[in-house]
Amino acid sequence: MLNYYYSDPIYNLFFYAILIAGLCLIILGLGYIVSEHNLYYEKTQGYECGFDPFSDAQDPFNVKFYLISILFLLFDIELIFFLPWLVSLEEIGFFGFYVLYFFFLILIIGYFYEWRKNCLNWE
Repeated sequence: MLNYYYSDPIYNLFFYAILIAGLCLIILGLGYIVSEHNLYYEKTQGYECGFDPFSDAQDPFNVKFYLISILFLLFDIELIFFLPWLVSLEEIGFFGFYVLYFFFLILIIGYFYEWRKNCLNWE
């Protein structure tokens, strides 16, 4: 008879790894089955870089895309600091609580500054 209350961390980690891998494969498989597989010219072209990927390398290009992507990465990486803060909230006490809110206030001020300077507008 299996003991369902076995609490060895290795077995729990293995169980969740198998569960996550199985769910990922099921979701990817369903997405592949449901999606349409007709390719056309616009679908195969690069759209993330903001210019034609097969043109001459010395052609001028719009730098605005790169500025917006760097701003996105900057805010995205700064938001990673919230997870350790949430996990260790009991240990850091009120000092850590207010320090991270101060950090969040700086992020909000930076966001409104970029918004005011129209750094987030594509045109």
